[in-house]
Amino acid sequence: MIARRRGVARRAVGLAAGTAVMAGTAGAVRHHQDQKYAAQDAAAQQQALEQEELAQYRAQQAAATAPAPAPAQAGTGQDLNSQLMQLAKLHDSGVLNDEEFAQAKAKLLAGG
Repeated sequence: MIARRRGVARRAVGLAAGTAVMAGTAGAVRHHQDQKYAAQDAAAQQQALEQEELAQYRAQQAAATAPAPAPAQAGTGQDLNSQLMQLAKLHDSGVLNDEEFAQAKAKLLAGG
């Protein structure tokens, strides 16, 4: 009878140990998967950020290479004023940098 109890106890301990090993393995696999998915999410966010920055850079380059507005005709103060206001808007929005704005403004004020 005592031998039978020992056998049952050993099987119970063995079963408990096996269950603990499986639970530990499952936890480790879950942790690994969580890390993997977090790394994938971070990579996707980084790629989206890089694409956005590239699009902004291309837009700035396109704006920088765009021709300056045509100069106002002599005697048309209203046109000159509206063109200066347009230049100011482009400068304020970041399309023209300080140097480009100053050059375009000087060109408009010089009349050509």
